[in-house]
Amino acid sequence: MKVLLFINGEAPKSFPNPDHYDLIACTDGAFHYLKRIGFPLAQLDFISGDFDSHSGSDENIYQEKFIHTPDQNHTDFYKGLDIIIEKGGKNVDVFGGSGGEQDHFLGNLTVAYAFKDKLDVKFYDEFSEYYFIPKNFTVKGIKDKMVSLYPFPAAGNIITKGLNWPLDNGSLNITSTIGTRNFAVEDEVSITYEKGDLLIFIGKNYL
Repeated sequence: MKVLLFINGEAPKSFPNPDHYDLIACTDGAFHYLKRIGFPLAQLDFISGDFDSHSGSDENIYQEKFIHTPDQNHTDFYKGLDIIIEKGGKNVDVFGGSGGEQDHFLGNLTVAYAFKDKLDVKFYDEFSEYYFIPKNFTVKGIKDKMVSLYPFPAAGNIITKGLNWPLDNGSLNITSTIGTRNFAVEDEVSITYEKGDLLIFIGKNYL
């Protein structure tokens, strides 16, 4: 099941075709910007959160879609992913994960990390798409695009093919060397690694 999820970061300047998704959801904070930018709210399958940002005015017509998740031990994003798992979701495209307060952005990465073995979570914003990658990974159609590899918090025995600055059994660590601002010189880029975890950022635009 393919899922489109909006969370309460910066409102996207554009969004994908809702018809390409089996399930569409948002957190309660994201509901307000979706209304503002003209997203077809009737296509939302559920709206989750503690509703601390819910004004209770014209949103009441969507009340039957609200899932109240008051647990303060987890963020609305975390609780939304839990609901998606319960509903049988697997591939989740997330909009609104960055922008605004940067502690939210870092928190969203940590949430995605917690779910990386249960869900395929991809973030999209104005500049790039980014997500955790498996130990053996290939992506096509990105020649001349910016590619950054970010260790979370470390990754070892990394081999890359198709990048301008390749790694050959290299290591990355958040406290020393990270692999940002590289770019693809081939249409296909492959990355393998044996230790740790890697987050990849792929720029939207060509160099």
